[in-house]
Amino acid sequence: MIYRADELLLGFVALVAVLAATELGFRLGLRHQPDADEPTKAHFAALQVALLGLLALIVAFTFSIAVARFDARKELVIEESNAIGTTYLRARLLVEPQQKEVVGLLREYVDEQLAFYAAGIEPARLEAANAKIASLQERLWMVAIALSEQDPRSLPTGLFVQSLNGMIDLHAKRIKALENRLPDAVIYLVLIVAVVTIGLVGYGRCLAGRRNFVSDAILAGLVVIVFAIILDLDRPRRGLITVSQSSMERLQEVLRHAPH
Repeated sequence: MIYRADELLLGFVALVAVLAATELGFRLGLRHQPDADEPTKAHFAALQVALLGLLALIVAFTFSIAVARFDARKELVIEESNAIGTTYLRARLLVEPQQKEVVGLLREYVDEQLAFYAAGIEPARLEAANAKIASLQERLWMVAIALSEQDPRSLPTGLFVQSLNGMIDLHAKRIKALENRLPDAVIYLVLIVAVVTIGLVGYGRCLAGRRNFVSDAILAGLVVIVFAIILDLDRPRRGLITVSQSSMERLQEVLRHAPH
């Protein structure tokens, strides 16, 4: 649900929520300020520190997971492009007409890999790209079967089959990595803890008899910015932070200029 929601809308909702929590906490503090003694103020001051520490811990933990998964997706793009490149080099050792057929299929395969990433989260485009990739994998495997039947002891054929199998496996891993996102419950938890913490900060400031709107707004803004970055890192197909496809694009250029 969160993954398909608009990122700007989520950031705006989060900003409104934390600012509203600050104001609500301050107004509640106004009601209780006359009855607040020093022990009560000290208690809420300690509670603020504890909740701010909890918020920092949760945000840091969530951020580290999002960054680790983002890095894993980047590495898989490089690994998959390398695997396709290796399959292409080994395909050049094959005999004709299989060599020409395989090179042509690999050229289409890289094009579809880039089309799959460019599809974003549009179901129709994703389904079409996935179907095309699966079809190309099947056609490449049929060529491998035919070559193996012709000469089971052929070294070039064995190397080609090995690299083709690795290429297909890496595509499956890449799909899994793209689907491996932070659970909605974790995102909700970060937002709820942030709202409660910011609200309590506003409440505690009122009990203490002072309020600095600028510092409260800066705190709220920083929390929302970090929240937005976590969401962006967790969305490899959209947003400002995207997984680079440069290695796949370079391979595409190589295959386009490969001998037909």
